[in-house]
Amino acid sequence: MPDLSTQYMGLKLKSPIIAASSGLTNSVKDIQEFEQMGIGAVVVKSIFEEEITWEMNKALNQTQRPSTIYPEIFDYFDIKDTEDAVSKYIKLINDAKQSTNIPIIGSINCVSSHEWPLFIDRIQDAGADALELNMFILPSDLTRNAEEFEKVYFESIEAAKKVAKIPISLKISYYFSSLGQFIKRLSETGIDGLVLFNRFYSPDVDINKMDVIPSNIYSNNTDITMPIRWIGLTSPIVKCDLAASTGVQSGEDVVKLLLVGAKAVQVASLFYRQGIKVLPKMTIDVLKWMEANKFNTIDEFRGKLSYNQTTNPAAFERTQFMKHFAGII
Repeated sequence: MPDLSTQYMGLKLKSPIIAASSGLTNSVKDIQEFEQMGIGAVVVKSIFEEEITWEMNKALNQTQRPSTIYPEIFDYFDIKDTEDAVSKYIKLINDAKQSTNIPIIGSINCVSSHEWPLFIDRIQDAGADALELNMFILPSDLTRNAEEFEKVYFESIEAAKKVAKIPISLKISYYFSSLGQFIKRLSETGIDGLVLFNRFYSPDVDINKMDVIPSNIYSNNTDITMPIRWIGLTSPIVKCDLAASTGVQSGEDVVKLLLVGAKAVQVASLFYRQGIKVLPKMTIDVLKWMEANKFNTIDEFRGKLSYNQTTNPAAFERTQFMKHFAGII
């Protein structure tokens, strides 16, 4: 039987499949079920920077809302729930660690490098094995240039590393003007992992209700092409581990992402659609592929189709459908 174990951010995982941060990782019961089904690690549902700063302000007897570039988020939060969010989050991590034997990764959804890094101590003390920073700042402020937006990411890593004694990963989007260079620069900060890529709320328009509504909540199989391209291109040159996220719908997709250089693969939408019990089938499909191709360990084939190893590196860089639409055979 092939060995599915792998190393990610220095953590020993029995499987490269990780349950991504979502509503399905927000209870000890679900985290225990993930372990029973064979998950490698679980990223606990994110706590928001705004929830942390709200709690800190409350502790300092400050009644005003903490500053944020997204002030409307406080209209979304139920104040009572927000006041209890921090203590509930710490308890969830602690209880998950006490009741499982898999790595538990905390997650902070952040948009700045302000007070929230002080919260890392509590995450560590609760027993988290690592911390994932889920970051994205929509470049909608036209008064700020690209360098100003990118600076926040580096400031956040620096602030987190000053406090953290556990591995830290950063989950980012692909909305950057020079994505490959940006990934390389982030990997050189001493961070332990990068997750490519996070998924966002996307707006749509209901023309009958005349309202802006959410759209494409779950990823689909076509979304996997972005992490395939950019992990394939950057895995040979980055200074940290890469995990893939977005568009993973099967064990076959897991194999694809490992082949281009991913150390681990995060999954959420598939578990929403088909339930946690789909995980064993994913695992079996990966094992069957390894057996069919005579691979005993993941390290034997990881990165075999990355940019510097594939026989067709141009496939990662081509952006136009010349062969398909120009009549070239």
